[in-house]
Amino acid sequence: MQHISSAQKQLIQIAIVALLLIGCIAVLMPFTGTLLFAGVISITTSPLRNRLLAACGGRSSLAAVLMSLLLLVLLVAPLALLSGSLADGLETAILYFKPIIERGLPADPPALLAKLPIVGSDISDYWHKLAASREEMNTLIRQLVDPTRKLALATVTMFGQGLLQLVLVVFFVFFMFRDAEIYSAALRTGSRKLAGDLGERMLKLAEGTVTGVMVGIVGTAAAQAMVAMIGFIIADVPGVTLLTVATFFFSTVPVVGATLIWLGAAAWLYDGGQTGWAIFMILWGMFGISSVDNFVKPILISRTSSLPLLLVVVGVFGGVLVFGFIGLFLGPMLLALGQVLIWEWLAHSDYEGPTIQP
Repeated sequence: MQHISSAQKQLIQIAIVALLLIGCIAVLMPFTGTLLFAGVISITTSPLRNRLLAACGGRSSLAAVLMSLLLLVLLVAPLALLSGSLADGLETAILYFKPIIERGLPADPPALLAKLPIVGSDISDYWHKLAASREEMNTLIRQLVDPTRKLALATVTMFGQGLLQLVLVVFFVFFMFRDAEIYSAALRTGSRKLAGDLGERMLKLAEGTVTGVMVGIVGTAAAQAMVAMIGFIIADVPGVTLLTVATFFFSTVPVVGATLIWLGAAAWLYDGGQTGWAIFMILWGMFGISSVDNFVKPILISRTSSLPLLLVVVGVFGGVLVFGFIGLFLGPMLLALGQVLIWEWLAHSDYEGPTIQP
């Protein structure tokens, strides 16, 4: 019987390890985003978890249960409430536009549209044309209704999926909190074995960057919600509490953000005949609420992490484009780690540059 050489044994071992890693990656792939988000929450809320752990007498399971319940109350419950409000809002919008679809447009356009400079007369002429021609009106409605219906369904689906994903995130967070010491010790040992002192510094930098991004996102959302609440109170918009909570959660969504909330409030004001307050709400949203996101978020992130402001902006927007929502955290973190590696490489060359302290 032919014996297997040591080289062949090594190849077989490598192949088995590679197949095992591929299998593990394939199993974890559907949960990658959820696990990463759970890790982000675990890192950023670890100080609160440590206080709870001390209050619970070192019983990690009890502290993990309490933290999970707190996250359910703070994250899942408001999102469920917003999902129900969104469904009610869509139903109200359908009831509002149904008479227009059945009876057609009024003979004259709204005065606000007709009085717009430059384009007002063109809008008025087109409005009269649509009101006089039922066939052209139906064509326009078909062009608008289908994309709107798809957008509404996609929005409701996104909220439903987000709600389920948050529940799964809280489930993962429970185990991460319960065995936090085991995971943190494994990360420290692994980083030390891979890169020595540099590995430990990069691990601390990654933790600081993730925490900084979370502080930036939550702080910006809170600031936008406060500014929006002031605008809602001034314009006497009903449901200020619900709209403020909705603004806070929508502010964490890239691109669209809180625009949907203050635009909806402006539309409600205009529909109630309060044209002046509707214009105020639009201006308040554009120059007050939305400007907070453009200036406060990068500043908060750059101050709470070691990244320069330029890398923060590039990391946040580039990360979102590549990885989606979780890219808010991955983008700046990857740039921070890359920056450390570059400066470490330059430190061992003839180049004399600034020293980056994580």
